[in-house]
Amino acid sequence: MEKQLIKKYNVPGPRYTSYPTVPYWKDNPMNLNEWKESVVETFRATNKEKGISLYIHLPFCESLCHYCGCNVRHTTNHKVEDSYIGYVIKEWQLYLNLLPDVPHIAEIHLGGGTPTFFSKQNLRDLIEMIKSTSTIHPQAKMSFEADPRNTTREQLQTLYDLGFRRVSFGVQDFDQKVQEAINRIQPFDMVRDVTEIAREIGYESINYDLIYGLPHQQPESIEQTFNFVKEMMPERIAYYSYAHVPWMKGIQRKFSENDLPQDDAKRELYELGKTLLEKAGYIEIGMDHFALPNDELTLAFQNKTLHRNFMGYTTQPTELMIGLGSSSISDSWTAFGQNHKTIRNYQKLLDQNELPIFRGHLLNREDLVIRKHILSLMCQFETSWGNEELQHPTVGKAIAQLAEFEKDKLLQIGNHSLIVTDKGKPFIRNICMTFDAHLKRDKPKRKLFSKTV
Repeated sequence: MEKQLIKKYNVPGPRYTSYPTVPYWKDNPMNLNEWKESVVETFRATNKEKGISLYIHLPFCESLCHYCGCNVRHTTNHKVEDSYIGYVIKEWQLYLNLLPDVPHIAEIHLGGGTPTFFSKQNLRDLIEMIKSTSTIHPQAKMSFEADPRNTTREQLQTLYDLGFRRVSFGVQDFDQKVQEAINRIQPFDMVRDVTEIAREIGYESINYDLIYGLPHQQPESIEQTFNFVKEMMPERIAYYSYAHVPWMKGIQRKFSENDLPQDDAKRELYELGKTLLEKAGYIEIGMDHFALPNDELTLAFQNKTLHRNFMGYTTQPTELMIGLGSSSISDSWTAFGQNHKTIRNYQKLLDQNELPIFRGHLLNREDLVIRKHILSLMCQFETSWGNEELQHPTVGKAIAQLAEFEKDKLLQIGNHSLIVTDKGKPFIRNICMTFDAHLKRDKPKRKLFSKTV
């Protein structure tokens, strides 16, 4: 990649798991009654046809990784499990009381934190309660995140028996020096063993989360990491850019910024990983993701049915996603709502028999139109504005500002459409930022986002 392009476009920007992004929810805030109304409205319109998605946040971790930007709680006291699961079940019951019909579930994802912090019995109690109060679509996608350091055969078997067929293992990097810096020691043998157990049980899709831009990473260590990956050939790879945001996550101050690869050196690590993955047979999917040719994610990308939400890329294009657990974000397509971040405040509201939403955003027409364009760009590397529902004066202004990207050969603009070139794919966040009306109207006066490249 040309170094001048990295220098030109490597600026802080959102990752666009939503639009508008969370810092701009203040522009059109939402109260609890408005949230409930939006949930019911979208549920009535889409439950039977598309179903709903569930994201369940399980926030506990036995140890803290120094790169982590997630909402987690560090504890080795597993007594917290029972109480937390009880509150998540209570929150789901409140939604059941709100919904006018039995929910048809198209997708369940357990995230964290560390879902495999929880015992097999607590995981079973949670999922069985949800399944007993819902209709699970025959083609429903059920997945969870797992830490190779504490995931047991019993947990994997229990979740498989409950219908889970996809597991995502947090790997990050196999180099020992990098692992020591980020406080995540897990030798290759450990990851290999838990991967083989998952395959023996019957899991159909295994993902490895990898990160580039971590302290002490070098081309040689990245190449060694991908040699290990090739040995196991998981169906999917998420190869994320490390988001260094120490002003938000103090744990990231545990290592020196001088140890981090910067700008073009960091991007070279991604390009090296991408090259090695493509040589191994993987296909680049959207931003930061790769999958084998026969994986459902690849097929959804090729069929232009790939979807993106707060859980990341998914093959289920639901319009209603309910987030359960502390800090979880829900999406009714016309509104967003986030639960209280602290477990204490989350539980306090549930004790009052109220949904634990503490902030949200109502999308106006401009938001909805721009959201569709950004979603299309992030999932398909293209968008169009021939239909009236995709037109808005703000979109017209954004298109006029894309001339510089076209000059740099990062995209091609047609009469009513644009296509991102292969050269432009690394800069997809920058292209989306051109459509981001909130960001352009109110540029952050303090640090909010990680750099885009």
